[in-house]
Amino acid sequence: QVQLVESGGRGGLVQPGGSLKLSCAASGRIVRIGTMSWYRQAPGKQRESVATITSSGVTNYTDSVQGRFTISRDSAKNTVYLQMNSLKPEDTAVYYCNAAIASSHFRPTSIYWGQGTQVTVSS
Repeated sequence: QVQLVESGGRGGLVQPGGSLKLSCAASGRIVRIGTMSWYRQAPGKQRESVATITSSGVTNYTDSVQGRFTISRDSAKNTVYLQMNSLKPEDTAVYYCNAAIASSHFRPTSIYWGQGTQVTVSS
């Protein structure tokens, strides 16, 4: 079994302009991890992709977070991070990590999701 466990929400409350760093560690039977991503879902809205990072380190961001958020990964720790700076109230959402993980050399990757962590940006 593979699990993604998120941390770093600090109860999720941060002031506008503040910073927060989320972590997501994959554990279990892992042979290979491909692209890792962060998504978010605000109340009443669809889940959206925030940032992705490939196994070779290529990153991509949604326009609304470009220049404020940074995604990174530590392959040795099977962990992906999301550094969020200059937070705005519209960044308020439940943040989910996502990873393409293979549990066998003979099988393709499957998509796994973290449990989600609440981030609230408010004064």
